[in-house]
Amino acid sequence: MTVSLHALCFDAIDPVRVAAFWAGVLGWELADDPHDGTVLLPDDETGFRLRFLATEEQKSSQNLMHFDLTSTSLEDQQQKVALALALGGRHVDVGQRPDEGQVVLGDPEGNEFCVIEPGNNFLADCGFVGAVSGDGSQAVGYFWSKALGWPLVWDQDEETAIRSPHGGPKVTWGGPPLMPKLGRSRVRFDLVSPVHGDLQAEVTRLVSLGATRVDGGGGEGEASEVRMADPDGNEFSLRVAGAA
Repeated sequence: MTVSLHALCFDAIDPVRVAAFWAGVLGWELADDPHDGTVLLPDDETGFRLRFLATEEQKSSQNLMHFDLTSTSLEDQQQKVALALALGGRHVDVGQRPDEGQVVLGDPEGNEFCVIEPGNNFLADCGFVGAVSGDGSQAVGYFWSKALGWPLVWDQDEETAIRSPHGGPKVTWGGPPLMPKLGRSRVRFDLVSPVHGDLQAEVTRLVSLGATRVDGGGGEGEASEVRMADPDGNEFSLRVAGAA
């Protein structure tokens, strides 16, 4: 059975603080889970949770993955920006042009996200979390479409996007030129295999699609979690549902 996208993981110096920020921005429930630690539970059709994992490594470069949050009017956009700033966010410069309608912000640890201007047709039916927007190749879009079993909803000029058949946000990749990857991905996917599934069979399937193992590849028979990377080298984890 195809794996599912369980969570989007954020490395954080202060996971509770960053989680509280996103709980305030998104309106999602903040919880402590025995398997996942500090998490946010979606209250919409997003379908995946947010996990916040402790790290001692400071953020040193622009993330290759970020949220695009939607707005319904200019006033709504301004209110959402004001809320994010009041919760500890800040404006950040990622090279955006002054005439762009989106507002680029960072959370308390600088993880970038955009509040998109109203009237964006591409995200029109996607909800508040309109997209998880990634810097990535066309090949990586094809990989994730096959890995998750989500259809391609955009494939043009080497830009790709996929979306769950059940709705929710799109996951997009902007195509070349690609930003250099500097170190471990600070924001990354956490996949789960069904509790009755064969984890090693899923590893083999993902490798056949273009993924690689980055955890040394030992102990396959007993492993409950495997660290992997997609064709662009972006890390992700794969584990059996319910495994810590």
